[in-house]
Amino acid sequence: MQILPYGSWPSPLDAGLAAAHDGRPEYVGFVGDEVWWTAPRPAEGGRRTLVRRRADGGEEPVLPAPWNVRSRVMEYGGRPWAGVPHGEGPLVVFTHFDDQRLYAVEPGATPRPLTPVSAVGGGLRWAEPRVLPERGEVWCVLEEFTGDGPTDVRRVLAAVPLDGSAADDRRAVRELTDGRRRFVTGARLSPDGRRAAWLAWDHPWMPWDGTEAVVAEVGADGTFGPEQVVAGGPRESVAQVDWSADGRLLHTSDRTGWWNLYRDHEPVCPRAEEFAGPLWKLGLSWFAPLDGGLVAVLHGRGPARLGVLDPETGEVVDAAGPWTEFAPTLAAYGERSEMGAPPPGGWGSVVAVGASPRSAHEVVELDVRTGHTRVVGAAHEDTVDPAYYPEPRIRTFAGPGGREVHAHVHPPHHPGCAAPDAELPPYVVRAHGGPTDRSPLVLDLEIAYFTSRGIGVAEVNYGGSTGYGREYRDRLREQWGVVDVEDCAAVALALAEEGTADRRRLAIRGGSAGGWTAAASLAGTDVYACGTLAYPVLDLVAWATGGTHDFESRYLDTLVGPLAEVPARYTERSPAEHADRIGVPFLLLQGLDDPICPPAQAERLLARLAGRPVPHAYLAFEGEGHGFRRATTMVRALEAELSLYAQVFGLRPPGIPTLEFTQ
Repeated sequence: MQILPYGSWPSPLDAGLAAAHDGRPEYVGFVGDEVWWTAPRPAEGGRRTLVRRRADGGEEPVLPAPWNVRSRVMEYGGRPWAGVPHGEGPLVVFTHFDDQRLYAVEPGATPRPLTPVSAVGGGLRWAEPRVLPERGEVWCVLEEFTGDGPTDVRRVLAAVPLDGSAADDRRAVRELTDGRRRFVTGARLSPDGRRAAWLAWDHPWMPWDGTEAVVAEVGADGTFGPEQVVAGGPRESVAQVDWSADGRLLHTSDRTGWWNLYRDHEPVCPRAEEFAGPLWKLGLSWFAPLDGGLVAVLHGRGPARLGVLDPETGEVVDAAGPWTEFAPTLAAYGERSEMGAPPPGGWGSVVAVGASPRSAHEVVELDVRTGHTRVVGAAHEDTVDPAYYPEPRIRTFAGPGGREVHAHVHPPHHPGCAAPDAELPPYVVRAHGGPTDRSPLVLDLEIAYFTSRGIGVAEVNYGGSTGYGREYRDRLREQWGVVDVEDCAAVALALAEEGTADRRRLAIRGGSAGGWTAAASLAGTDVYACGTLAYPVLDLVAWATGGTHDFESRYLDTLVGPLAEVPARYTERSPAEHADRIGVPFLLLQGLDDPICPPAQAERLLARLAGRPVPHAYLAFEGEGHGFRRATTMVRALEAELSLYAQVFGLRPPGIPTLEFTQ
């Protein structure tokens, strides 16, 4: 055991290794009896590919570069692919990121476009495709820009011909809804094909504030009858809707203060647990109906576990295995609209994406009949000795007024190094994005990059985070920049007071909304010695007056208050308005192609900082948007962040390029 100062421990986990394993499998599904999913490729410009699991157990990328299976609907995207058995091989439809067109592809063929290109604003975008060969159509969500502004947009459910007749003709796309609702999710067809159900909501609500479940009859010609709202409202969030095998409506609602599952409007497992989460992307799924009436579910307080629910008894049997967190993507073998009649014994297979503090996200299959679970894709591999992985602790701290604040604390950890007895470690407080979201407790090599060098990390699920019920989530209503800042500070100071962290060596970092919390913390507290701001929100007035995309353009109505009613609050809380209050070094990371937090906000902050003796560095990346996807970008950003802490805290990490500051 070497005795070395914190921050100077040698680690085999470099930034390149962390970047190579960034991202996770998403949007799992079945094509026939094969499991398919999308997978990240950081080393290939950050594209996402489509992967299938062959019958022999091997994995096979379906689409080579440059195909990029990713939708831009609502900017955060949505489910970008669907497939069905077809002739001698599968017929797959997907959205290509570069032009946002829908394409169809069959084995051995080149993808052929199904939709046209529009030169208006952000063009035409598609998500949640559902292939209906019997109708010769793909049903999906269409996002269509009507002008050049970020909010000049309409969204409808649409039917795209499979024969390619709409590839150059927008008029050949058949609209299924009238466009009166600002936001819609993809339609789910009842088992008999006679009814469709989807979610809809309008500004100023976000989907975790209030949504409505809508049902319409589907005519023999594929047209929709009158729409009927069957659940939800302005203060009730319905996060997902689907049908049971016997044609009963299933949906998750938080009408009791917790997202629970309902069948024909009756709760089937009323618990103080979450059976759903925030709908940041179209096509997220927290439950999947099984033949025979059972339902695969994700549920829990904080971490989401995978289980099988019997709606008749309310009993949930959790899947066995080492996975402690599951991402909101589930699929059951043989979706009715794609598979026809079930095999003997019914559908009995569920696929999900699970992870744990010791393993990254993997594609997991659960055999409902036997209870057996196994990894079927993206299997975790220890690229370094797992002895270097963090050993996190789940903690609950006391915030202002004694309110609970949930956090994950990752102390410095190294199998061959320890610090001198009298030294306390530096800590980085991490504020998650959203802000209506949550930090999952899973293996994150970016965290391990720091902890294995002797720097502690504390992930704070501050008030407003999901996973702990609506009351906890609503703490942030009109309190963004207050509650999140206070909760992060409470965790940081508690760690220092109990002797876990060095009070003089505390930092804060965050991306997106977490970047806002970090910036507001630097401008409004004296807790931190430095901070890292990644693609942050910095200017509330700009955000609320056309400075962001449509989906979040009215988010501040609930997070801060309507601009017309509380204009002073927008100015008072914005870090860009108070650059003079920032007196410690910081690193600002920004994608130059970011439509959500545009670089203009970062540049405004820097302009107002000009002439003040505050060391700072600004790294802007061409070709990156909101959240970095390219391995080269992630390496540069991670090494720069470590260099910031090293210079401010007096650390000596070996082999790290020195970040140059501007003053």
